[in-house]
Amino acid sequence: MIAIGSYNELVVERTVDFGVYLNKKADEVLLPSKYVPENTRPGDTLRVFVYTDSEDRPVATTLSPKAVVGEFACLQVKQVTSFGAFLDWGLEKDLLVPTIEQQDRMKPGGNYVVKVCLDEKTRRVYASSRIARNCEKFPADLSIGQKVSLLIYRFTKIGIMAVINNRYCGILYKSETYEPLVMGEKREGYISRIREDGKIDLVLKKPGHHSITSSSTSVMDTLQKTGGFIPCHDKSTPDEIQRLFSMSKKEFKRAIGGLYKAGKIDITPEGTRMKP
Repeated sequence: MIAIGSYNELVVERTVDFGVYLNKKADEVLLPSKYVPENTRPGDTLRVFVYTDSEDRPVATTLSPKAVVGEFACLQVKQVTSFGAFLDWGLEKDLLVPTIEQQDRMKPGGNYVVKVCLDEKTRRVYASSRIARNCEKFPADLSIGQKVSLLIYRFTKIGIMAVINNRYCGILYKSETYEPLVMGEKREGYISRIREDGKIDLVLKKPGHHSITSSSTSVMDTLQKTGGFIPCHDKSTPDEIQRLFSMSKKEFKRAIGGLYKAGKIDITPEGTRMKP
């Protein structure tokens, strides 16, 4: 059976003036002429993406959408109507986000993270920006300290929400995140905590000793770029430290403490100086 909203490997059954038909007659799908590769003949196997046209008929294309059913992506709104918003997902037919599937009312030109879904009854592909509702719960395959892929999708008062490994959702707390992030950005992160209710806490730096090592390297890199001295030390304000090093004051103090013990820096009332 043809998988709507996904890629399919289909055999060319017959040719017509306006394209080729793929698959057997009972479950055939049209690939319009403009997408048919040159010298295509009956019996050839083509990899195509299948979705439905404006009349809900299956249609194939050799174009690649920005996301397939089951995937999350950041897409731009092209048009807003009374019943939903249409997103540019790389195909001729735009992707509909029904009004009921919008976390916040979408605006033309805005970028939103959505999940591409399939209505099993109508076989229509649609999108939803209700991310948490469309993520899996209770991540048995995740563990503390594990490296994961993140897709930033929402900003709240306490933190930054992200899709984890295209399956789960978690939060980066603002008090622990010292790098600027934007909607739709893809980053690597780490699991810092998995709560009993299945909610996941995230960090951008690997917890533990590795984090200290990474922070120390960042301090040394900054010192080298500034000629070996910077007017910042363990008495500096958290805002100053965040601006210069993109880390918390606690993390900075641990980093320069380790560097001082290793004999790599001097800490003075004026600032931090790299030893020759």
